[in-house]
Amino acid sequence: MKINLPKNDSKYHWTNHVAQKMIYYGLSADRVKRVIRSPHRSEKGIAPDTIAVMCPGKALRQAQGKPAVWKEEIWVMYATAKPSKFKDDKFKNLNIPKKVIITAWRYPGKSPVREAIPIPNDILEELKNIKY
Repeated sequence: MKINLPKNDSKYHWTNHVAQKMIYYGLSADRVKRVIRSPHRSEKGIAPDTIAVMCPGKALRQAQGKPAVWKEEIWVMYATAKPSKFKDDKFKNLNIPKKVIITAWRYPGKSPVREAIPIPNDILEELKNIKY
């Protein structure tokens, strides 16, 4: 499997560490981005001001009435940084946060649930009051 090393763009900044881990674990840049965009679970990262997100590595198997089962998980840890300067004039006035991808790894089996990302109480109340 050939791994394409990621390139920095307007949405993502890739560290050298994550590039090395992607090669080691056989992860592509598209797979890492997919985990960030639609995670199965999100947690507070182990490093300060970071977020860790996870998706199952293989397709889920789910029997009727039973929880989903998978054999491995793909984890990505990133931080959000606001850009201070853009090279292109058309982006100068935009305040688009950039995700700094710190690391990615495969976890064998199903990892235990740790501390979830804190959601402010006013947002939780607003979500509870939404009627579908």
